[in-house]
Amino acid sequence: MADPVAEKSGFLCMYMSNHPDTLVSYVRYWGKVTEHVVSAKMTAIDTKGMNLTYQTKAGATKEVRVSFDPPLSGYEEVKPRLMTMKADAEEELGMVPAPQITSFRFNKRMIHTAVLMAALIYTTYAPTPDSPSYSPFFAPANTLRTIIPPWTLQFSWSLVVVLHGLESLYTLYLCKKHRTGFIVGVQYWLATLALGFPVFTDMRRQVQDARIESIMKGK
Repeated sequence: MADPVAEKSGFLCMYMSNHPDTLVSYVRYWGKVTEHVVSAKMTAIDTKGMNLTYQTKAGATKEVRVSFDPPLSGYEEVKPRLMTMKADAEEELGMVPAPQITSFRFNKRMIHTAVLMAALIYTTYAPTPDSPSYSPFFAPANTLRTIIPPWTLQFSWSLVVVLHGLESLYTLYLCKKHRTGFIVGVQYWLATLALGFPVFTDMRRQVQDARIESIMKGK
């Protein structure tokens, strides 16, 4: 089957010739070229990657292949993927500042994790029938505890503590990088400790949205 991106390779290469700085950033960051690159040109592109030729300060002309991970599923993915790669490359190379995050954003996926955490807490700490604080509300939890292996709850809590702890450290890194400020940073950190990956993944999505918006404004 024909490659839908390769079929438009000529047009895309011509279009990208109007964005020389972007091509240089692709070569340096995604192509992992450490030499001083003064210019670059896209010579071919397909669903699996793009070929770039570049000229060094010493006058040498070389070529590098930049792979797409994951590969593009179709032509419609070319623009958003190239924009995302441009934003990542320019930010990591220090060509543009990292977007600033100034507010905490709630997303619906946090509710799903909150429900699971509430179920774990309910099952773990529900009073037993011989406890003075027992009520029929806790009966399902006690029934569940008699069904599952004894180690299950302890293992679940160990997994939560380790994963959420590591994820919260990564969130602190993102907060510092994107200059959230103390209040917003604490909100993201505490939310990640409690709810885990839905928090920092949405933060990364918020960063990506800000990157794309910045690129569109710069057009």
